[in-house]
Amino acid sequence: MVKAKDIMTREVVTVTKDITVEGLARLFIRNDISGAPVVDEEGKLIGIVTENDLIKMEQRLHIPTVINIFDAVIYLGSSKKFEEDLKRMAATKVEDIYKKDVVIINENSSIENIATIMSEKNVHHLPVVKKDKIVGIVGKKDIVKAIAKAKK
Repeated sequence: MVKAKDIMTREVVTVTKDITVEGLARLFIRNDISGAPVVDEEGKLIGIVTENDLIKMEQRLHIPTVINIFDAVIYLGSSKKFEEDLKRMAATKVEDIYKKDVVIINENSSIENIATIMSEKNVHHLPVVKKDKIVGIVGKKDIVKAIAKAKK
C-alpha cells in the first residue's frame, strides 16, 4: 500500500505570515508551487496559503475599463483607484489571506485516505506532520504521479 511517506515532497517550501502577497506570488512562481504551509517562528504549522487565496483576493480588485482612440488610452473609471488598490494588495500580508484551519496527515496515511480527504475537504495540498513539525507535503500532482507509476 502506497503511503504519504512514499509520495510526499520532503523539501517543503514554507512561509511566515509576515511575507507580502507580492513576495508570496514571486515565491510560488520561483519554486513552481501552488501552495505553501504557513509556519510560526519555531517552524510549527499554523495554516496554509494557496494560489486560490491569491485569486480570491484579486477578485476584489476593480480593473477600470480602458478604450483606445487614435492611440490614446482613455480610462472609463478611476485609474487612480485601480493604482491604489494594486498598491494596497501588493502590501497585503499572508496573515490577511491564509487559512488557519489546515487539514494534516501523517507519514503513514494511505494514498486512498489522502485522495478521499482531498476530495471531501476540497483541498489540493496536505502537509505531512510528525511531532508538530512539517516533514513533507502531498499535493494532487503527487497523487496523479503515484497513479501513473502504478499503471506502468
